[in-house]
Amino acid sequence: MKRKAVIVRLRDEARRRGLAYSTTELTNHTAFSVGGHRSTLKRHTEIDEVTAHAFWDQFASVLGKGWWRS
Repeated sequence: MKRKAVIVRLRDEARRRGLAYSTTELTNHTAFSVGGHRSTLKRHTEIDEVTAHAFWDQFASVLGKGWWRS
């Protein structure tokens, strides 16, 4: 899965729910903040499905369990 697709899916869901969304560029990662919860993602062009699901799952406390499946 392309990195951009992972990010767009998170951003669109945050916007759909009316939550604050922001990104911050770090040295080797990009930090994403949704509704006060923050997580990072490495800068690779391809993100495998397991990593993408684990990344999205880190926002389950804000977006709900399994939000990316719907």
